[in-house]
This record gives sequence, structure tokens and C-alpha cells, in this order.
Amino acid sequence: MAPDPALIASAGAVSLALAAALLALAQKRAADARVAGLEGRVIDAERRAAVGVSAADVFDSAVLLLDDGQVRLVSGADALRRCAPALGLPPEADALTVAAALSADPDHARRLKALANSGEPCDFEASAPGVAAGGGSASVSVEGRASGALAWLRLTPAVGEGLPSATRLAAFLDALPAPAWLAEADGRPAWANRAWLTAVGADSLQDARTRRLAFDRGAEAAAGEAAAAGERREALRWISVDGRRRAFQVDALPLEGGGAGALALDVTEAEDTREALKRHVASHDDTLNRLADAVAIFAQERRLAFHNTAFAELWGIEPAWLAESPSHGELLDRLRQRRRLPETSDYAQFKARELGFYETLDAPPDELWSLPDGRTLRVVRQPHPFGGLLLLFSDITGELKLRSQYNALVLVQQATLDKLNDAVAVFGSDGRLRLHNEAFERFWSITPTQLADAGDFDGVAELCLALVHDRSFWRELKARVADPDPQARAPVAGEIRTSDRRIVVFQTRPLPDGATLVAFDDVTATRELEQALADRSGALAEAERLKRDFVGNVSYELRTPLTTIIGYSELLDNQSDALPERSRGYIGAVRQAAAQLARSIDDVLDMAQIDAGEMALSLGDVHVAGLLHDAAERATRLSEEGQVTIAVLTEPDPGVIRADVRRLAHVLDHLIANAVRSTPPGGVVTLDAKRTFGEVQVRVSDTGRGIPYHVQAHIFDRFVGRDRGGPGLALALVKALVELHGGWVALESEPGAGATFTCHLPETAYAGSAAPELQLEAW
Repeated sequence: MAPDPALIASAGAVSLALAAALLALAQKRAADARVAGLEGRVIDAERRAAVGVSAADVFDSAVLLLDDGQVRLVSGADALRRCAPALGLPPEADALTVAAALSADPDHARRLKALANSGEPCDFEASAPGVAAGGGSASVSVEGRASGALAWLRLTPAVGEGLPSATRLAAFLDALPAPAWLAEADGRPAWANRAWLTAVGADSLQDARTRRLAFDRGAEAAAGEAAAAGERREALRWISVDGRRRAFQVDALPLEGGGAGALALDVTEAEDTREALKRHVASHDDTLNRLADAVAIFAQERRLAFHNTAFAELWGIEPAWLAESPSHGELLDRLRQRRRLPETSDYAQFKARELGFYETLDAPPDELWSLPDGRTLRVVRQPHPFGGLLLLFSDITGELKLRSQYNALVLVQQATLDKLNDAVAVFGSDGRLRLHNEAFERFWSITPTQLADAGDFDGVAELCLALVHDRSFWRELKARVADPDPQARAPVAGEIRTSDRRIVVFQTRPLPDGATLVAFDDVTATRELEQALADRSGALAEAERLKRDFVGNVSYELRTPLTTIIGYSELLDNQSDALPERSRGYIGAVRQAAAQLARSIDDVLDMAQIDAGEMALSLGDVHVAGLLHDAAERATRLSEEGQVTIAVLTEPDPGVIRADVRRLAHVLDHLIANAVRSTPPGGVVTLDAKRTFGEVQVRVSDTGRGIPYHVQAHIFDRFVGRDRGGPGLALALVKALVELHGGWVALESEPGAGATFTCHLPETAYAGSAAPELQLEAW
């Protein structure tokens, strides 16, 4: 069925009318609320103008409004309930009943009538006859004031016999040294005591308002919050008072009827002390964090209150877990799980013992923990001054290892000293005997017991006086031991003689640790041997001189007849045509033997000069190639007699060296003669030289029978070469002359394959081997 249009229109009209009615009702209620608010504000302003604002508004005051015979309670309902019993009324009596009770007294009624009709202020005390003081308030203080057409009454109950009234309590607050004030709902001061006015520098609250002075905006905000929330508010504020920055603890309490009361206590000293304590704690914590030892502090409730960085590193525990302040027992459990506690068969007993240290008053003795990972810890426990326990862990693994090594070194040192032949004793800087060896006991004929009883240097010296009677010696030796002056402790050495005819060498050595080592050595046999060697050396020098003199004399004596023999042999050789062939052969043999003997004598004299260090080189520029050709030419006759070919190789040209040409020619003559004698007929003797690395190598090679291996090691020794046909001195002289130039000689030979002698000659001979008058020329 289709809806009826008339019914729909009727329902819409009703709904519209209902909505309009509700809207009008809401607008009226809003207008009434605004009017009531405005009226309340007007009434509050009139109340303030009439009765003012004082501490009594907060401390148990009830305010009544008298308007055209009507009585209305404006504020202080709780105070009104306390005033009623003083007037003989029940506590729940309303404002009208209380006003009627005040008018029961004719005098009070007259005053109230004058207040209501003509606005005359009044002040009086009211009470009901027969009301005991112990049953409640004994009386009510009444203040009456008028403002315009309105009259106001402020009722303040007395708080009991012997206790101050609200007015007197306000005077008490005014005398407090701490700033106190009453704040309105928005936090602005409505009343303030003298301390508050002094702090802001105002004569009165009105003066402070006029000059826009405030104790502290934050404190006023705290009072406003307390008034708005109806809850207590606290705040710590730093405020400048009399040019000094001071701390105030602000307490704001909400008051009945609106507003709040605030009190500011000066806590500057407490805050300064708290800040100093915080800085001290921070410094203490920073100091502990710099320690290498691990430190942990557990509070009274046995929870971790502090730990330094070394603690977390020592145990390898996560800092985040430690930051959660675990208990001591939880820490022990975690360390046990990670096998970082000493191994024990009863962990429960171990844990109970550790936690039992909280009950002890005295610090327990230190302990050593041997951990499964090989570390050794020293554990120190100390009751904390603020309660709880302080633990300190020191890793002494390295210390124990060093101590073990030190003890081992001491034992090794003692064993080493005991094996020494020298008598050794070590004295500390205080003169005490620290160490000695067995040789010291034997040297001075002292027993270990006597040394132990002697103790210091003076006691040891008394034991040694039997062998060394000189007390000044021991006093000077003591100065080297106990004198703190570094100059006095300088090392010293000397020699003394003992009463048993021994020669003793002594010496002192300061040690790095301040101790001094004193050593004695019996050198009697050494001195006797030195004297014997000195005598032998003198005898050898005398024998050498006699040898040189003998060689010189013999050489001189031999040269004279040799010269005569050589001269007559040459004369006969020149007249050999008149002599038979056999005689000419004899003359040649005599001449050759005499020449060879002369050369041998020259070699002996040269060797004697070299041995005596008396041979000097005559240095000059020597052309090496020319030196080789001249030597080959001088050996022509010898090579022809032996049917040996001499070849000279000088390509490339070895150049010039600085040497004594006569001595080098002598060297080559001996080497060539030695090679020719060792080479069979048809063989070849080769002379060559080459320059390399700052020297010239001059070689003499032959294709002869070579040198046996057992002879090569001694080929340059004197008189070893006799098996090769020579006197055995030529090669020794060759070696000596080459070394006199600063060079050396090498031999390469295989039996049956010839031999090669190589002379390594420096480009410039050593200046020390030259004659003094030639050294300047060489320079």
C-alpha cells in the first residue's frame, strides 16, 4: 500500500517543530550559563572588593552573600560545616540557618542589620551558650563588609583552645623566611608573604603587580597547574635572588574553593652538594674506567650498580646485558655457563659462599682464581660504604709467568756463578749481601754459615781481613757499594796481594737495580806465566837479532870470495879459446854455481829483511807489459839451456800499476826459473797479465809435470820446494814480496798437467809498505 502523502507531510511538520523547540531550549540554556558565569564573575569581584583576599580564604573561611534577605554560600562549604557546631547547629546546617543563629544575639543582629541596610562593616566573635571547646570549634570569627547593594560575611572557625586562628596563621606564614604565596586559578599571586616580596624587590603585592614583578614564571605555572588539576605539584627552580643564582624547591597545593598555596624552600646548598656528589661519582666512575683491573660494585639488593670497561672485557660479557643491572647470582650463573669460573665439584656451595660475603662486615682475604682458559685472577672483595659489595679482579697471569721466569733466571744465575772460577759477591745499595757463589767461599776460606751471620758488607769484610789486612782497601771498596753518589759507584779495578802470597785482581760493577757486583780473581799463576813469556820473548828477540847479525856477517863473508870466484871465472871464460874443451865446461859450471849461490844469498838477505820489517818498497809507475817482456828476455839463456819456449801474452794491454819494479822483476825471475825447471824440453812457459776489479793479475804458467797435491798446501813454505830442484826459498820470497805490495799469490795445478802461479797485484801498493821518503811521492 502506498503511503499517504498527507500523513507524511504531517509527520514532517511535527519533526520540524520538535527540532525548533530543542534548538530554542539549547540556546536558552547557553544564555543562562553565560549569564550565570557573568553573574559569578561579578559576585566574585564584588566579594574580593568587599572582604579582600588573605590567608584566611584558604585556612577554613566560609564566605556568605547577603542579598535582599537571601543568604547564599559563595565559598568554604567545609569551613561552614566546622562553624555550625560552634553556633549550636548540626554540621549539615545550611547558610541561612547559620545566619539566623548569628542573629540570635541582639548585639550581633544589630550589627548585621546595620551591614545589610547601611553597609557598615562589622567584626565580632559568635558562639552558642554551653558549647564545649573539646567538641569542635569554640567560636566563630565574623567579618562583615558591603560592596554596592551586596553584603558579605566571612566566617572563620577557631581551631581550638591554645591554637592560632586563621589570621594568626597567616601572620605566621608572613614571618617565614621562605617565600610563600596564595595563587588564583590562573596561577597569579593573590597574597604573598614578606619573604616573597623581598625576593622580588617589592613593597607590597600591589607594587609587584604594578611593576610587573614575579618570583618565577615557572613557580607560578606550577601553582596554576595545582589549582587546575586539584593535585599537588612540585618543581625545582633556579632563580636569581639578590644577584645570586639560587635553587628553590616549589611545593604547590590546591585549595578548597579554588586557587592554590605555594611555598618555595631554598635548597641551594643541597643542590650544590648533590651536584658535587654527582661530579664526584662521575669522576670516580671515570677513574675506575681507566683502570686496567676489572671493577664491579653490587648494591645492597645484590644487583650490579656499576662496572668499568675492563670488567666487561675481562669476562667477555655483552655490555647491553650488564646495563640491565643483573643480580650477583645471575652473573655467576652466566659465567658458569660460559666456563669462566674456577672448576668446582659443588657449584651451589661456591655460589652460596660468594653471596655470603654480603653478610660480612670485614673485608675477606684476597683469593686466586684459576680459570679453565689458563688465566689466573686475583679477587679482592671489599664492603661498600653505601652498602653492597665491591669486587676487583686483577689478571695476574703475566705477573705469575714473569715471576716464574724470574725465579728460574735467579736459579740459572746462581748456578752460573757457582761454576765460575772468580769469587763473586753481589751487595745491595743498603750494603746487605744478596748473592755469592761457591768460589767466593773457597777464595776467602769462609763457610756459608759465617756469611749468613755476617749479613752486610762490614761483616763480610771482617771475615776477609785475615787475608787482606788493609782496612783502607775495604773502606774504599765499601764506598763503591753503599755510596749513593753515582761517581762513587763508578766501576773500578785493581790488584792486591794477600797474606798467603797470592796476587788478586778485583773489580766492581754497578748493576741496574742499584746493587753492586764485586769479583776477585787469583792471577798468581797468570802473572808468573806472563813473566815467563816476557823472558822468552826477550830471549827470542835477542836470538832474532843474533840471527840477523849472523846472516849479515855470513853473507858479507860469503860475498867477498863469491865475487872473486865469479870474477876469475869470467876472466877464464873470456880466455876459453886457449883452454881445452873440458876446462871450458868446468869454468862455466863454476860460474853458474857461483851466480846461483849469490842469488840464494840475496834471497836469504831479502827474507831476513822482510821478517824484520825492514824492507821498504821504492814505488813508481810500472808498465806491466814491459815488465813481462823484460823478464822473458832475462830468462832467454835459461830457457835455451832447458829447451823451453817462453811466450808473453799482453793483449789487451794491462796498463800501468804503482809498484816497486825491481821487486816485481825479482818475483817474475823466480817464477820463470821455477817454471822452466819444472818443464821438460819442448814445453812452453806462458807469461800473461789482465786488469780486473781494481787489480792486475800476473800469471806464469807451464806445461811441466805439475805439483803433487800433498805439496800444494805447503808450496810457499820455506825449503819445501827442494824436490823441484831449487833451494826451497824462492817461492816463499815470491809470496812475501807480493804481500808486501798488498797482494796475494794463488796456485792452480794438477799432477802431470802443469802449474799456474797467479800474482794478484793492486793498482797502487799500500803506502805503509813504502819507504818514508817515497811515501810523499806516492801521495
